[in-house]
Amino acid sequence: MPDGDVLGDGDAERETEVERARIAHELIAAVGGLRPPEVPEALCRACCRLLPLATGLSVNVAGNSDGTGIVLCASDDVATRLADIQYTLGEGPSTEAVRLRAPVFAPDLNRPPDTRRWPLFSVQAIKAGAQSVFSLPLAGAGHALGTLDLYRRASGSLSGTHLRTALLVADALSLAVIALDHASPAPEGVVTWLAGAEADREEVHHATGMIMVRLGVSAEEALLRLRARAFAQGRTATEVARAIVDRTMDLCDD
Repeated sequence: MPDGDVLGDGDAERETEVERARIAHELIAAVGGLRPPEVPEALCRACCRLLPLATGLSVNVAGNSDGTGIVLCASDDVATRLADIQYTLGEGPSTEAVRLRAPVFAPDLNRPPDTRRWPLFSVQAIKAGAQSVFSLPLAGAGHALGTLDLYRRASGSLSGTHLRTALLVADALSLAVIALDHASPAPEGVVTWLAGAEADREEVHHATGMIMVRLGVSAEEALLRLRARAFAQGRTATEVARAIVDRTMDLCDD
C-alpha cells in the first residue's frame, strides 16, 4: 500500500478474514493427526501461542441447564482453579458470557464494578492468582457452545489489538471445534475428546444422585447443597463430590 493511503472498510474486512482464516488453520493444524486424548492439550498450547497477552487460559464447554460444564483444556493450575471456582459458585464472567452470548470482562477484580457483579468470585479469583479475567463465548447455532477464558496476574483492560485477536481466536476456536467434529463422525473421532474431560463432572453427577437419595431432595437442591458445602470449606465442587462418592464426607452433617 502506498504511503499516505488509508485502509478502507473493505480492506479492513479482508484483513480480518485473512487473520481469522490463519488462526483457524493454526488451531486445526495443531490437532491434526492426533489421537482424541491428545487433542485438548494441543489445542490449549495453540491458543496460548496465539494469545501471549494472557497469563493463562482455559476452554470450557457449556453444560446443561443444571449449571454443569466441562473444562476441555487449561493452560495451568490457576486457569483450572478459576473454572472450578465459577462452577462451584455459579457466578463469574464465564457463567455470564454463556448466558448473554457476549464477551464479559473483569479487568480489575479488586475494584467495582467487578467486585459488585461477582463479590464471591472476585475474592476467590484473586486468592487463586488472577487480577483480571476475560471470557469470550464460543458461538454455536443460536447458543453458546462454551467459553474461552483468559486470565492475567495484573489488572487492566485489553488493548484494542489484543481484544481483536482474542475475539478472532474465540471465533476460530468455535469453527475449529465444529470442523473437527464434522470431519470425524466415527465413534473414535475428535468428538471423543470430551470423554476424558467429562470425568470430573461425572463425579459431581454421581455425588448429586447420592445426595438426592440420602436426603430425599430434588436434583437442583442436591447440587446447591454440594456447592454450598464446597464454598463453606473453601474447596471446589469436584473435590467435595469426590469426597462424597468416596464416602469420606456426609452431607447429613449439615
